[in-house]
Amino acid sequence: MNTPATYTPPQRRLSGTKVFFISIAAVVIGLFVFFFLLVILISGLAAAAGSSPPDTRATVLEIDLRLSLLDAPVAPTLFSDSPASVVGIVRALDRAKTDKRVKGVFIRGETGGLAPASAEELRLALIDFKTSDKFVITHAQGLSSTSVIPYQAISASDEIWLQASTSIATAGLYSQSEFLGGTMELLGAQPQFIRHGAYKNAVNSYTEEGFTPEHREAMESLLTSIFDESVDNIATDRSLDRATLLQLFETAPHNASDAKTAGLIDRLGYLEEARDSIRERVGDDDITFTPIADYDPKGNFGKPVIALIEAQGSILPGKSGGDGLFSAATSIGGETYAAALDAALDDDDVKAVLFRISSGGGSAAASDQIMAAVRRVQDADKPVIISMGQYAASGGYYIAAPADHIVAMPQTITGSIGVFGGKIAFEETFAKAGYNLEAIQIGGDFAGAYNIDTPFTESQLAGYQAEMDQIYEDFVGVVASGRNMSREAVIEIAEGRVWTGQQAFERGLVDELGGFDTALRATRRLAGLDEDAAVRLERFPRPKSREELFNELLSGTASTGQDLEALSALMQRPEVQALIAIRQDAQARGAELKAPLPKVR
Repeated sequence: MNTPATYTPPQRRLSGTKVFFISIAAVVIGLFVFFFLLVILISGLAAAAGSSPPDTRATVLEIDLRLSLLDAPVAPTLFSDSPASVVGIVRALDRAKTDKRVKGVFIRGETGGLAPASAEELRLALIDFKTSDKFVITHAQGLSSTSVIPYQAISASDEIWLQASTSIATAGLYSQSEFLGGTMELLGAQPQFIRHGAYKNAVNSYTEEGFTPEHREAMESLLTSIFDESVDNIATDRSLDRATLLQLFETAPHNASDAKTAGLIDRLGYLEEARDSIRERVGDDDITFTPIADYDPKGNFGKPVIALIEAQGSILPGKSGGDGLFSAATSIGGETYAAALDAALDDDDVKAVLFRISSGGGSAAASDQIMAAVRRVQDADKPVIISMGQYAASGGYYIAAPADHIVAMPQTITGSIGVFGGKIAFEETFAKAGYNLEAIQIGGDFAGAYNIDTPFTESQLAGYQAEMDQIYEDFVGVVASGRNMSREAVIEIAEGRVWTGQQAFERGLVDELGGFDTALRATRRLAGLDEDAAVRLERFPRPKSREELFNELLSGTASTGQDLEALSALMQRPEVQALIAIRQDAQARGAELKAPLPKVR
């Protein structure tokens, strides 16, 4: 948890000159984009006019795990498509099960960027996909990550191919924490932080030189839980006993031939050979390999509506960042998501809300704003079901706690019911450098509390402590009320400690273990529908279409002005100017509720 944002500075007004030039720039860019899109539109219409009926050829969906994955889909920007996401893949695989054109899935394996819960959820989706008697085949040009997480994502494949000249390095889990306590002392800096919870470990990065006993205990427990779950999953998928698999991890790395003998992979060969093998399996040389992001079968229309709200990233006051012309939204604005929940509340067609959260938290005030909106939806007799993604910790858990039903993956990182905040006073550091700050203060003593020079005074520290106390009391109260627990029981499992979904389930912080599909079944059930009933998932807030983004560009809205200002600032960066010069030469010649989430790899 970072310090709560209690003051929002006034919006900076643009000068008349800036408005004039921004408007001119908007018109110029708008005309350029207009003609650019016009050419695309004409080309598209021409192609459509002479196009043949929809492609009915057999297809194999391709998933490229070498690319980073978001947790949930985001809207495309004006110039780029929506990147791949875990929820997007899970939903596509569910639809593909009953699509006769889809014969199987081909995975390009290996990435070190998957969160444990993401790998686990992809694995479950692939296992479910195979119940339709369709295949899953993976090819990797080496499995160089030492983490069990990427391998867990592909272990349920019918076949794992490995290029013969490479190896598999899967061994375990590794997480590193940095400590600046010694650096602070050397520089003469004075960290001053307040926290509720001995396990609220973000503070330790600034105050300690190494792990505290509580910090080490929490990290070892978390990693052990994730590792044990991963080992069990992989052992099941590869038909290996646990002891044998652990021995293989202990003796990693293994060359491709040895890995095949040990049962970690199935076949050796190049990418092209794996593709040819799939063609032989299907019995059709003309099959297409379709990126799963491009697979978009017809959805359900006119069915009971479930509101789908997908939130990922840090929780911030105001509107969500991104969601504009040039960048997609990957933050959780309190105002944006409270409005989305209220829109779902007001929509008579919406029977329930499925709220997907993947966040380590952030602003206490924004978290509280979204949590209050969750309660308003519930007060209107519309159930709210939480699907936890990679993380739902601190502020992420604060939002989830009141929900009617909480679903988490066993390897989701959640909990962190605690608070921290403070500052670092650089008075002695500045003095060593001969740098001096002098302030003039009018009014109460707390007016200078957040300056970066002097430490807290006694009265400032007391006032700040009271703020932190109140946030923690509110957090405990929200969890106690939402989970039907006593305050004492909440405090016992709070202390700022992060838990895996499995551990949280055992402690009553989560109702059910599973992924998006499990949460969707629970949503149907709580909405009074059959668990397998056809429903229409409608996204709130509704993503903007490219046409709307284009109109915003032409109309010169406030967000357009902000985007243009950001673009202007980017263009002035020296590295960009250097690239422009090179190009010209070439043409001439021709947080509060913020959890310290570990990076597990």
